[in-house]
Amino acid sequence: MRVVLFLMVALTLALPGAAQQAEPVIEAEDPAPVLQVIDAVESGITLDELMWVSRPIVVFADTDRDPRFQEQLDMLLDRPGPLIERDVVVIFDADPDARSPVRLALRPRGFSMVIVQRDGHVALRKPHPWDVREITRAIDNLPMRIEEMGLSQ
Repeated sequence: MRVVLFLMVALTLALPGAAQQAEPVIEAEDPAPVLQVIDAVESGITLDELMWVSRPIVVFADTDRDPRFQEQLDMLLDRPGPLIERDVVVIFDADPDARSPVRLALRPRGFSMVIVQRDGHVALRKPHPWDVREITRAIDNLPMRIEEMGLSQ
């Protein structure tokens, strides 16, 4: 699938130039967290599996060639830091014929970006791409996130 290849290349390019270094890399004891990106069709993941663990952002399209789909994934991968801080997991599905559990649960039409709360309820649906700043603002305004931030201070 082109999307998987695209994501693998994007993640490889996003990593620091470790492949270009001449000296061996010494692994840190606590590696930096990485934004988790999951193909809903290939993994067969359900939203119940992520309940109370992560905050899913699900990106749907009818084809992986949809420019909005590509743009949304690019924006998410370009600035993973704020998403990682909010325990976001990105799930993508560009194959409506596969009828993944996530697609069946959320029933999108065409392109859609869906933010799901930790409790499994849909917080927001958008029919066009959003940048990370807009997404993190929306997440930070959710009652559960406000409570989270209050508890961590």
